[in-house]
Amino acid sequence: MIVFYIYVGLKYLHSGRILHRDIKPGNLLVNSNCVLKICDFGLARVEEPDENRHMTQEVVTQYYRSPELLMGAKHYTSSVDVWSVGCIFAELLGRRILFQAQTPIQQLELITDLLGTPCLEDMKHACEGARSHMLRRPQKPPSLAALYTLSSQATHEAVHLLSQMLVFNPDKRISCTDALSHPYLDEGRLRYHSCMCRCCHSTPAGRHYVSDFEPIIIQPFDDYYEKEFSSIHQVKERLHKFILERSAGSNRVPLCINPHSAAFKSFASSTVAHPSELPPSPHQWE
Repeated sequence: MIVFYIYVGLKYLHSGRILHRDIKPGNLLVNSNCVLKICDFGLARVEEPDENRHMTQEVVTQYYRSPELLMGAKHYTSSVDVWSVGCIFAELLGRRILFQAQTPIQQLELITDLLGTPCLEDMKHACEGARSHMLRRPQKPPSLAALYTLSSQATHEAVHLLSQMLVFNPDKRISCTDALSHPYLDEGRLRYHSCMCRCCHSTPAGRHYVSDFEPIIIQPFDDYYEKEFSSIHQVKERLHKFILERSAGSNRVPLCINPHSAAFKSFASSTVAHPSELPPSPHQWE
């Protein structure tokens, strides 16, 4: 069920051209009903269609970082999130981190121990130095059969789905849409839409299901407003304006910073109002 929920969330994000870039257990919030939400979008960005434009390489927590990122890819896609889900899936099965190394190079060694040495085509997104390093290393055969030893829950269908997530070449890695159609997730999907979802409804004649089990973003996310910012001061100014507009006509204090805090002086240099300039409130700092 957890993997099903992650893929539902990622399918929605990816349909809006949003890359999370830090999928890991700590960024997955799960309640007692096993309903999951993805959090912490601090490293998220809009997908870059121009392959000639370089993207940040130091993203995703190392244990869940895809091979192309470890090998210095200057451009990548939403498949980096899919790799992270594969690592989490294996961790759920085996109750331990699948690839746990001290350095990125050691991380890559652990990956090749399982997947084998990649061919040149599978390393086409890597930087020249990483390719040369990999070619100098002794050839390793794939050992995907080891995934069956993760636990008794590592069934044929589970390993088949996992092996499609943990693919060295990002172009050959399974997508969120295809993963949700995999037989292994059928049970989770059926269980969710039979008794837990709010999109389907029950009638005396039986359960009525929606036509699209996993909705997508109709209008892709547009980050046009972020492109206007060129300094921290501009961000603070826009944030202050946004808060004031939302709190117009209300007696609530829109923003109040403790004037005695160490960070107040630098924060006050922006256009955020001083507490003395704001309307009184019982929640103000004493």
